[in-house]
Amino acid sequence: MLVSACLLGEPVRYNGSCVTAALQALQQLQHHHQIYRLCPEVAAGLPIPRVAAEIQGRGGAAVLSEQGRIVGSDGSDQTASFVAGAQLALNLCLRENIGFAVLTEGSPSCGSKRIYDGSFTGQQIAGEGVVTALLRQHGVQVFSQHQINELLAVLK
Repeated sequence: MLVSACLLGEPVRYNGSCVTAALQALQQLQHHHQIYRLCPEVAAGLPIPRVAAEIQGRGGAAVLSEQGRIVGSDGSDQTASFVAGAQLALNLCLRENIGFAVLTEGSPSCGSKRIYDGSFTGQQIAGEGVVTALLRQHGVQVFSQHQINELLAVLK
């Protein structure tokens, strides 16, 4: 199972923080499943901290088809780095035969149901990040940290 490194307590988010809301549930999963931790953004070479980034377009699938892009809060085009991170995540899933992922909701990489709208105003919209889109295109089931119970039901 692939898990966003920030959900496992690693301070790799754009602002150098982590997300610990689901840490206990994820630790329980580690007792029964092999966990591969990855921050696709850091794996692609982006620094910690880094500028906040949001998708401009219709989400991760649009970015992958070059119909959208990922822009930093400073106006920089971050698309190539985010796509590279998505490819690294997919390569790991293919190499290790990973069929499930728990990724961080809201992220332009990892969001599975909601992402920020690209305006840097804190508004979220329905959508998925670029990693989620690419993994789903290749049959990996993606869940957010808010869907651990749904994942557990699928795994039973």
